[in-house]
Amino acid sequence: MTGVRLDDVRAAAVLLERIAVRTPMEESRWLSALLGGPVHLKCENLQRTGSFKIRGAFVRMARLSAEERARGVVAASAGNHAQGVALAAQTLGIEATVFMPEGAPIPKERATRAYGANVVFHGDALSASLRRAHEYAAETGAVLIHPFDHADILAGQGTCGLEIIDQVPDVATVLVPTGGGGFLGGVAAAVKQLRPDVRVIGVQAEKAAAYPPSLAAGKPQELANLNTMADGIAVARPGDLCFEMVQKYVDDVLTVSEESISRALLALMERAKLIVEPAGAVAVAALLDDPRIAVTPTVAILSGGNIDPLLLGKVIRHGMAAAGRYLHLQVYIPDHPGGLAGLLSELAAAGCNVLEVAHERLSPQLHLDEVEVHVHVETRGEGHASAVLARLANSGYRVRR
Repeated sequence: MTGVRLDDVRAAAVLLERIAVRTPMEESRWLSALLGGPVHLKCENLQRTGSFKIRGAFVRMARLSAEERARGVVAASAGNHAQGVALAAQTLGIEATVFMPEGAPIPKERATRAYGANVVFHGDALSASLRRAHEYAAETGAVLIHPFDHADILAGQGTCGLEIIDQVPDVATVLVPTGGGGFLGGVAAAVKQLRPDVRVIGVQAEKAAAYPPSLAAGKPQELANLNTMADGIAVARPGDLCFEMVQKYVDDVLTVSEESISRALLALMERAKLIVEPAGAVAVAALLDDPRIAVTPTVAILSGGNIDPLLLGKVIRHGMAAAGRYLHLQVYIPDHPGGLAGLLSELAAAGCNVLEVAHERLSPQLHLDEVEVHVHVETRGEGHASAVLARLANSGYRVRR
């Protein structure tokens, strides 16, 4: 396999001039304060189709011959690549079929259909959908547009790296959300060939992190299970060409927890006023976990913003709980009139907003003169939550968090 040269990325940028958006680079004051130097957000969530994927998909398909275009294209995707392929196909007048795993986000599926692609659900993971796409290509002659493992795809994704260097010329660290490695490999190839001194870091969800064991083994390894809300980067095995580019150009690949992703997504909404999907928030999650990983000026890429509103609601609640903004307590109170009122008065004095209260009288942990109360409260954050717990304990309550 051949690598991706800087000239390949520059040629891809020419193809994308009237197709892809030059996405904004927003300075983040709150992250800059955390890291002690400038931090910028590269807003690929504001790209056409809501993610960086149109860059690679269009470049790959624009280079098909007339005979290949006539045969149509096929792809497999959990949603973002699907939309990129569908829009590129619509623009180029190519028939497109996309296999999506069962349970793919509804907005992504609907958007893919709206761009004119034929959507077929198959399998419970991207790997199964990709196998079916390979079979369909063999059966029909359609050209497979791989979601990440092709030189044209990497060159297209690398155009984001060109923009980063142009928008933040003194950048020292770039953090890239990572699944199969097409985005990471493309961005790293462009950045490192222009500025070898820049540190490029990939970030994966720890429950879908194929790169750390693959890099340790020296070749792509396949994960047996994927269990993350970040469907956009839930890929079981790195691509072969992508792995080659990551080995050559990437300085490190880090992982972040589901709790960290939720906190980052919530912080981006509250502080930056930006809506991103879980996969798009992992670079910021890594900075919040450990600001020491990056030398400033730092660019964190927000790779996509296609999130199901139902999932968004769940993630907001999850993020608030992870940040200590929701507190679920088991409190043991005296079983006599005024016992519950006393507890609620303490919580009110502590500045809590009580969301839900439930009684339990039959627990074996209870004394004869006690009632167990499950109380769900809203706090101002982890520090406030700790102060609430301390106040209840000092008032003589037995409390479990």
